[in-house]
Amino acid sequence: MNHLIHDSIFDSAARTPDAEALVYGAQHCTYRTLAGQVTAMAALLLARGLQPGERVAVYMEKRIENVAAMFGASAAGCVFVPVNPLLKPDQVAYILADCSVRLLVTTPERLAQLAPVLAACPALQAVLVTEGALASTPAGTSGPQVLEWNALQAPPAGHLPHRRIDTDMAAILYTSGSTGAPKGVVLSHRNMVAGAASVADYLGMTASDRLLAVLPLSFDYGLSQLTTAFLRGASVVLMNYLFPKDIVAAVREHRITGLAAVPPLWIALARLAWPADTSLRFITNSGGAMPVVTVEALQQALPHTAIFLMYGLTEAFRSTYLPPSEVARRPGSIGRAIPNAEVLVVRPDGTLCDADEPGELVHRGALVALGYWNDTARTALRFRPAPGQDPALPLPEMAVWSGDTVRRDAEGFLYFVGRSDEMIKVSGYRISPTEVESVLHASGLVSEVAVFGVDDATLGQAIVAVAVADPGLVDRAALLAECKRRLPAYMVPAQIVLRTEALPRNPNGKIDRNLLRHTLQTG
Repeated sequence: MNHLIHDSIFDSAARTPDAEALVYGAQHCTYRTLAGQVTAMAALLLARGLQPGERVAVYMEKRIENVAAMFGASAAGCVFVPVNPLLKPDQVAYILADCSVRLLVTTPERLAQLAPVLAACPALQAVLVTEGALASTPAGTSGPQVLEWNALQAPPAGHLPHRRIDTDMAAILYTSGSTGAPKGVVLSHRNMVAGAASVADYLGMTASDRLLAVLPLSFDYGLSQLTTAFLRGASVVLMNYLFPKDIVAAVREHRITGLAAVPPLWIALARLAWPADTSLRFITNSGGAMPVVTVEALQQALPHTAIFLMYGLTEAFRSTYLPPSEVARRPGSIGRAIPNAEVLVVRPDGTLCDADEPGELVHRGALVALGYWNDTARTALRFRPAPGQDPALPLPEMAVWSGDTVRRDAEGFLYFVGRSDEMIKVSGYRISPTEVESVLHASGLVSEVAVFGVDDATLGQAIVAVAVADPGLVDRAALLAECKRRLPAYMVPAQIVLRTEALPRNPNGKIDRNLLRHTLQTG
């Protein structure tokens, strides 16, 4: 039985060494080859003296080196930190500095973009760069040592991996924080192995499955495409897609049996023509509610494909799923708890809600993360003792209090009601209003700004910014250009509203985002 997240690669390599593990473009990587690359990466880290639990960040698009670097870091006893490839240099530097990353794995082009900000990452000792590193490294660049990927071809021997157990850290996934600064969710090996086993169980995954990975690997939902596939010895096709039609073509070309996506992508895919003889056995949705009309369109386009509607949060990976047999009978439901998890609906005092009574979703079980990296205050807010424990238990079990309001019907099926915080969810990404506001303030073009989300049929929510500025000196185009320069595309406001009068305040003196949202929506 595998206890550490990288064990599944070696187990599959032992069972079926010549089975296909990864496909990237024209490259086909067997489990034997992948296990060799993971071993080589681990040996490199150990030879450089990285200690147990030290962080290794990976910042690149989906490719085989990305996967080998993450799982190689795990095999060495280190912690991998996948960084969203859409993030801009300042955002990447924040993550590298926040968790004291020792080694960064990236591409030559991305290293050149990061060079001006790496001085803000004093713990960074080395950068491992894919092909052409030395030729592409800016001349005169000081700071961490630059290593080439081919250094993995002859790893030094004699360095044994650090001993790790399943409750040790395995990865840190960064997600937007309510105060603006991203927060790192710390996952143990147990969290990731239990999550992979649970999902592979209810999806009925086998070694014959072929998954198309279109979501970022820095997203827990995207990363789970790898962990579930490796657990069962299945194959993953890595895709950095351009248009939805490319996904349909890839499903046909690679005989894909499983596809995961977020609601905006499913909305686009539902509008396309799918071949009648599609190989898709199942599709999954998470990262937001899929509109009922989209579900119906997908059922019509893919009549022989099982649809799994799911709910998850990075702090507990995955919480619920709705079996395909219930999709038509229970529109809008997020289902029941996944295997090896319990999902409770509770009142503010922690007592259980009655049927159809709205309450906070609380998740308990093996998937509950270890908290937020170096942030005891925010950890204490979200990770609290599970409800209903015997007071004689001296060490309380910790659960994730999601902040999401749900209701449970008389048959135990859950329905999402809303969020209790100000986070915005766009295309599956959780976005902090404060982080976008900080960029607009830093432009020097506004005196006040408030950012919030409004309902959007395609994105789930769209970002709106209301700013106070002199209309004779500032226009929307200038503010939009600044956002595009400093923020990834999914964080750029869909609408910028300029005002000349001060923004409204609530009784606590804070800008009243709810009033602004209501005013905007009612005209």
